[in-house]
Amino acid sequence: MLLTQQPTDLIGPFKQGLIFAYPTEAVYGLGCDPDKKMSVLRLLHIKQRPLHKGLILIASDFSQVEKYLKPLSAEQLKCTAPSKTTYIYPTLDSAPRWLTGGFDSLAIRITKHPLVQELCATLDSALVSTSANVSGLEPARTADKVSQLFDKKIDAVLDGKLGDLQSPTKIRDSLTGDVVRF
Repeated sequence: MLLTQQPTDLIGPFKQGLIFAYPTEAVYGLGCDPDKKMSVLRLLHIKQRPLHKGLILIASDFSQVEKYLKPLSAEQLKCTAPSKTTYIYPTLDSAPRWLTGGFDSLAIRITKHPLVQELCATLDSALVSTSANVSGLEPARTADKVSQLFDKKIDAVLDGKLGDLQSPTKIRDSLTGDVVRF
């Protein structure tokens, strides 16, 4: 498993469809190229997470995710600035079901985390972003813990500092503003 502190070291693994971990606002996340179905399915298998639950995408810029979404209202566009909140947006019919699960929407965060912003900008892509844990268990908060949990199951770890949140990001509905997860 590759352990790195440089986002540029993940360009090759990303293009190859490999699975990697990276620090987010509160915990380490597991990610891959959201457009590579086999990579996403492998990630779900590693996490033991059912497909029907859907996933979160993380990006440095809204342009990296808008291809999946229906046109946004002026109110929804206010939710596209970098923040520590994840928003749920209605998707186009063409949005991959391996990302949306059983929903006609997709959870997306335009991150404020500097290292993840750099990673997404370097890869020029959004990433799948799901907590680095087996479903139902505590997520990893260090690169060492990720390595312990997923040794030989994932391909790389981007070592870095977590953000300042104590729990995973809040999720809000972009249409109603309702909080879906605290």
